[in-house]
This record gives sequence, C-alpha cells and structure tokens, in this order.
Amino acid sequence: MKISVIEGDITTLNVDAIVNAANVSLCGGGGVDGAIHRAAGPELLEHCRTLGGCETGLAKITKGYQLPARYIIHTVGPVWYGGMKNEPELLASCYRESIRLAIEYKLTSLAFPAISCGSYRFPTEQACKIAIREVKDALERESYNIDVYFVAFDKKVFRQLNQILKQ
Repeated sequence: MKISVIEGDITTLNVDAIVNAANVSLCGGGGVDGAIHRAAGPELLEHCRTLGGCETGLAKITKGYQLPARYIIHTVGPVWYGGMKNEPELLASCYRESIRLAIEYKLTSLAFPAISCGSYRFPTEQACKIAIREVKDALERESYNIDVYFVAFDKKVFRQLNQILKQ
C-alpha cells in the first residue's frame, strides 16, 4: 500500500479509478464534480441519469469514458452544518465505500479529491484527518494492496494532507 499526496487536476491522472465528490443527483455540478463530468464527456451524464442518484455517504461506480482513468467512483460527501448532522461519520463512510468498490473491482490505483472541502464547507483539517484515517484503516483491515493518491486542489489542502499523512 502506497499513499501519496499530489497537487493537481484529478481528471488528468492515469489511474484505475478517480473518486468524484458528487452531488446526490450524480448529474454534475461545480468544483471537482463539474470538472470530471466535462472531462469524461456526455456519456457519463447519460449513464449517471440511469443510476437513480446516490445517498450521502454512499458510492457508485461508472466507466471513466474519456478520462485516462478506467473508472469513476462517485461518492456524495456531506454538507457541513457545524457537525450536528452526523457529518464526520458520513464523510468517513464516503472513503470506506469508495475503498470497498476499489476492492470489489480489484483496482490497483485510486485517486481521491478532498471530499466536502470545497463548496460543502467541511473544515479542511478535520476532513483531511478523516480521509487519511479511513483509507489507511480500510486497506489495513482488508489487507488490500493499492496505490492511493490524494489530489489536492489547492496549496492549503495539499499542506494539510501531507502534514497528517506524516503523523
């Protein structure tokens, strides 16, 4: 198991799967979600319309279409409401469910964005701690060997993820 942090555009990575910080409709939106839909092409939207959406904390998988990645794992992170609506557990579930699908599909490389850290306003430090902890725990529990990349969209998230990973 190798876990790395990189700063860049998740849509350009040549990995088995990228994780999409999706909204409940799975039909595209802003931020990472919109970028992935634009880069993957219109076939992704067509496919996502057949999936019936996705609940917060869960995940679904599609082909990568025009992306370098073979698959996209769509997971819906929680909107931050001060931590009073089970947000930390829902975010943790996003990472566990994404790893579960990676194992089910026998993936060898997976890239995560900082789920819920953008427009969903989850506190960055707390979200990064949850991300690193849940990925490490899930992979150790399952004894699964996979290269995981956390892809930061800005320097603040990049520094935070690196700091937590080194602890």
